Amino acid sequence: MRGNALPSRSLFAIVIIFAVFHSCISAELEFLSGAIATNDAFSVQESHFANNRKDLFGISEMYPTIAGGREWHVNMTNPANSSHFSETGGFELVKQNDGSWRVNSTHVRLVVGSPPNMTEWKNVEITGYAKLSLPSTVNSSSSSNSSSINSSTNNSESEEIDDLAFIGRSGRHSSEVPCEGTAYVGGLHNEGSVGWKKEIWHTGGYTDERARNVVTEPILDRWVGWKVIIYDLQVNNETAVKLESYLDDHNNDSWEKVTEITDSGGWYSRSTDEKFFSAGCDKERDHVITEAGPFVIFRTDNLILDFKDLSVREIDPLLG
Repeated sequence: MRGNALPSRSLFAIVIIFAVFHSCISAELEFLSGAIATNDAFSVQESHFANNRKDLFGISEMYPTIAGGREWHVNMTNPANSSHFSETGGFELVKQNDGSWRVNSTHVRLVVGSPPNMTEWKNVEITGYAKLSLPSTVNSSSSSNSSSINSSTNNSESEEIDDLAFIGRSGRHSSEVPCEGTAYVGGLHNEGSVGWKKEIWHTGGYTDERARNVVTEPILDRWVGWKVIIYDLQVNNETAVKLESYLDDHNNDSWEKVTEITDSGGWYSRSTDEKFFSAGCDKERDHVITEAGPFVIFRTDNLILDFKDLSVREIDPLLG
């Protein structure tokens, strides 16, 4: 009897030691997992970004949606049925074999409006995936008789470069109401460069492009993700606007910050004083667009656009 008791006690001790060891390892893994999640949640300043916040399409969010904020996601089954969504050229949307949609035009304006009786878009994260190609037999002209509120979201001819642009704090871009035509324009150009432009009024309030840099190889005929973020912040006790853009260069939800600038003044319209002030908009030539805008716009010029998973969210930049 005594000879058998020792092995039993030894076995019991081994079981206890294993349980304690397993508990410690589990606790350590749980701690490390929490630490990783915390680091990811605050890694917006890092070059490569990933976290556990995903949108409706499973795409990483740089900033969380603000409490009570709006989220808009395109209806990928039928984009035309998306809420508060319009296109401004009378062109055709054609579904592709991979589930994406092609816009049958080289002059594209896809517009997300603010719902009636709700605040306009201001601090936003705008996201989407695009495959751009050079036009061939696709009709390159937009309908000339479109009369929607956003039918004139076109740039002047000099602005029609080969690019993909996501646009925020935007009003109606029309010579009929020039002072409404404001915008911050985050552009991804077909040769692989990026940059930001500002429009203070339409069309005499355009600035030169800032922060233009080549960040990747040409983007034609391949899927890329593009994300632009616009939000207010305080600089020397004055309201400024932070502009960030991110690229998912490999279409795998791996985002890299490719521009980061702050508009706190000094970013002037390139028009002469005479032309700029002729519109009577009561704005300075380096006006900082701290006002919200009724529209967010997905735009391309001189390229054929295949798109998927477009979204706009009202964000809380303090929790990035």
